[in-house]
Amino acid sequence: MKKVFEKVPFVDQVLKGVGQIMLQENSWTGVLFLIGIFLGSWQCGLAAVVAGASGTLTAKFLKYDQKEINAGMYGFSASLVGVALAFLFQATVLIWVLIIVGSVLAAIFQNFFIARKLRAFSFPFIVISWVFVYSLQHYTQIPPSDLMSVKFEDSKFIDVFTAIQGFGEVIFQGSPLSGFLFFLGVFIGSPVAALYGLAGSLLSAYISQLNGEALEHVHMGLFGFNAVLSAIFFSGHKKIDGLWVLIAVVITAVLNDLIVDYKILDAFGGVFTFPFVAATWLTLLLKKVVLKKSV
Repeated sequence: MKKVFEKVPFVDQVLKGVGQIMLQENSWTGVLFLIGIFLGSWQCGLAAVVAGASGTLTAKFLKYDQKEINAGMYGFSASLVGVALAFLFQATVLIWVLIIVGSVLAAIFQNFFIARKLRAFSFPFIVISWVFVYSLQHYTQIPPSDLMSVKFEDSKFIDVFTAIQGFGEVIFQGSPLSGFLFFLGVFIGSPVAALYGLAGSLLSAYISQLNGEALEHVHMGLFGFNAVLSAIFFSGHKKIDGLWVLIAVVITAVLNDLIVDYKILDAFGGVFTFPFVAATWLTLLLKKVVLKKSV
């Protein structure tokens, strides 16, 4: 099945780039992600494709390492920039120009970290989106997209439905169907990662509920999507992997709640995937210290 897209290398690279949004080097994962995004919004779906392709083409033009390009390493931050701008703002000409410019910058920024063997994760997406959102909100009159005003059915319960919503919100999608397709996309790439992601999303939702966050937002997955990524990254088949998932998810949830409660990043568009990135860096540092002491 994987060889289907290898006949068209560029398509394969772009699809893997979309799949890498949730750390999966799998073209079929990318396909399911794109279906889920298009179901939520054709503008967001198109933005994901355009941005992912632009980031990949940038890497090719600048002659970055071919193995990294093939793995989709220059498509995921770019795609996230595209979806974020299409989700947050009405699709004007300027927004589409910035989607392409942002994806090019994301690829270059990604390479800056890769060349130095540093784990950036989606940090390029975060920084570029913060700068663009702040600038657009303060220096233009472009209104928010209609997607920003969509209301979702509230619930008094934190359940598996809430956890699935966490998967959807990783790529700005509030539809349960999109969330399920994202979960399925991760599952076909790594079943254990998908299940850990589901558990991480649920645990983070409970922590945020206990912290008094708005239940409507918790139920929408807004306090679970960063934990999904943290859980996926640390997932594995060893028992100790479960411990690191637990630590990473708790740190992610606490950071997310603190940033939201104190409105630290509201002027820049919100947390995006920063709690995941920051918590993962902290957990990796902690893991390094622990393993060093145990030697």
